[in-house]
Amino acid sequence: MMVVKITLRQSANCGGKGPLGWRAGSCGLLGSGGAPSPAPSASPTATRWLSRVTSVSAQQPPRQVQGLSERSRLPPRTLHDALSDARWPCLDPRPPVTPVRSAPQPQLDPEPEGDSDDSTALGTLEFTLLFDTDNCTLHCTAHRAKGLKPPASGSMDTFVKANLLPGASKASQLRTRTVRGTRGPVWEETLTYHGFTLQDARRKTLRLCVCEDPWLRRRRRAPPLGELRVPLRKLVPNRARSFDVCLERRRLTKRPKSLDTARGMSLYEEVEAELASEERGRVLLSLCYSSQRGGLLVGVLRCAHLAPMDANGYSDPFVRLFLHPNTGRKSKYKTSVRKKTLNPEFNEEFFYAGPREELAQKTLLVSVWDYDLGTADDFIGGVQLSSRAGGERQQHWRECLGHSDRRLELWHPLDGAPLQLSD
Repeated sequence: MMVVKITLRQSANCGGKGPLGWRAGSCGLLGSGGAPSPAPSASPTATRWLSRVTSVSAQQPPRQVQGLSERSRLPPRTLHDALSDARWPCLDPRPPVTPVRSAPQPQLDPEPEGDSDDSTALGTLEFTLLFDTDNCTLHCTAHRAKGLKPPASGSMDTFVKANLLPGASKASQLRTRTVRGTRGPVWEETLTYHGFTLQDARRKTLRLCVCEDPWLRRRRRAPPLGELRVPLRKLVPNRARSFDVCLERRRLTKRPKSLDTARGMSLYEEVEAELASEERGRVLLSLCYSSQRGGLLVGVLRCAHLAPMDANGYSDPFVRLFLHPNTGRKSKYKTSVRKKTLNPEFNEEFFYAGPREELAQKTLLVSVWDYDLGTADDFIGGVQLSSRAGGERQQHWRECLGHSDRRLELWHPLDGAPLQLSD
């Protein structure tokens, strides 16, 4: 390897003026031993001398030598500038750097806000239905919802509300607990309708709504996030069936004035409710003739789907029992009052003493009332059980008195006409 040592000084006769005011003072080549080699004779001009030095050094490419000769007429003021100035490519040991342009990044399309299809934007609901004919119950298990669309309030605290149509909205209204802060809530909760018969399965429809938490929304009667309807006639008794259905928007219609007869009914009801006859509800009774006590045990277990009699859409129901004709013994009973409900549960039992043959000639009157403080109680509905009654009422009465110590439970629909019997 050979190193070039250069010393420049300004020529006196030139006075530092003009383009050729520089001359070589000394030039030496240092070998591997560090001893200077004799320098070649200096050229009178800086351009010729630098060209000769460049020709001695075989490491410089011809392109750089040519560039040095072209730019020799514009010398820098100092040697430091000469060694560091990029205009002298022969003295710059670093190769020229070519700027590398990065490839243009592809622009990503912005995600669309919301779904374009309204039919799928409301989400889906997974649930299971089971019609238990042995216990006359309908079980609806709400599993989960997926892809719910946030409401205008931004809250995602949701629950599932169920109704049986046709019928009063609050009489068959059940709801799950509230799951907060998610668009995919998981409930895993079962809602049970008692007193559900085969006749109900043939003509009723189950409506399920996914709603906001009523404690968090500011306005009342806010529309649900989505709803769906299932005709119950499609169910196979005693066989569970699972569903995964897309939610739809709620359909409302205004009730005609001719149907606004019941107190507490909403102004807007479903289409099916307009064509339905008025229902008063039903009562679950248990009958058992006790051979040990020598009398009839009458159990009032519960009522379901009672008609609303108060302005708030509910009732304060209780049940009265009367065994006709009265023979002087205690024949009138009544249950306790259940506040603000249309599906009360009583589980109370009463006893009527007497032989079996004598009780077979009597009539048991069961009536359901709405308790009103300070005014007369409102009649909701009633049912008569006797050997002269028809259908299931007569069958229930005869089978009870025909077998001792055998408890029979049966749901009975309520009649809207008040019961009147003469002594």
